[in-house]
Amino acid sequence: MSPLTPVLSQPASFIQAVAQLHDFDWDERWIVSSMDPPQHIAPFAAAIDADIRRDGDLASGRLILLHDPAGNDIWHGDFRCVTFCQADVSAEMAHDPFLPEVGWSWLMDSLTSRQAQFVAESGTITTTASTPFGSRQADPATAQIEMRASWTPLLQAGNGLTDHIAAWQDLISAVAGLPPLSNTVIHLSDRLGRRV
Repeated sequence: MSPLTPVLSQPASFIQAVAQLHDFDWDERWIVSSMDPPQHIAPFAAAIDADIRRDGDLASGRLILLHDPAGNDIWHGDFRCVTFCQADVSAEMAHDPFLPEVGWSWLMDSLTSRQAQFVAESGTITTTASTPFGSRQADPATAQIEMRASWTPLLQAGNGLTDHIAAWQDLISAVAGLPPLSNTVIHLSDRLGRRV
């Protein structure tokens, strides 16, 4: 949330949703921190970013929670989840024509498996492959998958966001190619000192 937004002006439903974001149990392989949300998109916003590490950075992502108490016709609701995530992939995977469809299915499957109720989903998936030449020809070729997506969580007075956060965690793990998450979890509040 913006530090310029007085706490007393925040709607109770937004406070409740942010509390669920703040108190979520993250797997120990994740490095999660708060970040300044984008301004002027919605009256209220909160955001986090995350890196998954295993033998170096595997994937990174951002999750932004937007809230407009007046509702938004494009969102079909008054909350909106927005994500950006990316991860390195093999060159073969990057050239697979089915990878974008598979990547989108990771998001849809994550939401449905967590029974997270949502509408108005949208997004794009981009795959890139870079081959070095000239003085950089000794560098390894690289490839990435990148997802930008958003959906409207159907919350009741701000309750129910935890299912969407869990789905987002599942999504980033799938993008990173990680095995199922362990039972060792860390509260976001332990890292942020209640700053979200």
